[in-house]
Amino acid sequence: MVSVEDATIARMNREGKYFEILVDPNLALRYKKGENIGIESLLASQFIFHDAKKGDKVSEEDLKSVFRTDDFYAIAASILKHGELQLTTEQRRQFMESKRKEIADIISKQGMDPKTKLPHPPQRIMNAMEQAKVHIDPFKDAKEQISDVLAKIQEVLPISLEKVEISIMVPLSYAGKASSVIRSMAPVKSENWGASSWTAVIEIPAGMQSEIYDKLNSLTGGTVEAKIIKEYKV
Repeated sequence: MVSVEDATIARMNREGKYFEILVDPNLALRYKKGENIGIESLLASQFIFHDAKKGDKVSEEDLKSVFRTDDFYAIAASILKHGELQLTTEQRRQFMESKRKEIADIISKQGMDPKTKLPHPPQRIMNAMEQAKVHIDPFKDAKEQISDVLAKIQEVLPISLEKVEISIMVPLSYAGKASSVIRSMAPVKSENWGASSWTAVIEIPAGMQSEIYDKLNSLTGGTVEAKIIKEYKV
């Protein structure tokens, strides 16, 4: 159990009141990110506070009134899952950097420069995010933040979300593995198993073209044939 001196605060506001617990900053962050960690292992004390710094504890009556239970661990889990965790300075830096990179990677795959028709590298997108002073929520799913981030960075970086339909043809000897790889990356809109080849039409974000081509060329020794048959903005 972490000491109270080394603990950080997890806080939730419910019915106009704050409910706080003292937690191990590292274990609590892992728990909040979804790791299977027992709630009892990350707590620094067995109390729930209105103000942990002042030692203002919540009465059992208040807990029952607000949470409909006096089960300490159930309440602590609720506070940690649904409330706000105070991160250490280093945690926040690392977490924010990781989330920024995750968002930039997604946008790089889904978007492209409308002039060159090429994807923007993730680092360029991260630079645009910094220039546009984009706010990132470290606890919110990256995919849920894409539209807001795009709206901001489009002010400083030309970028559009586009999808393409690609027709691919793979020699039959590679078809099984190619089909498996493709289905793990993109929806197959149509396909045909011929005597000597497998052909398919897939739909992908425009920025994923290089990744798809590289994998298929590596798998088939460069014998894959591919062409864009349709492209459109999302």
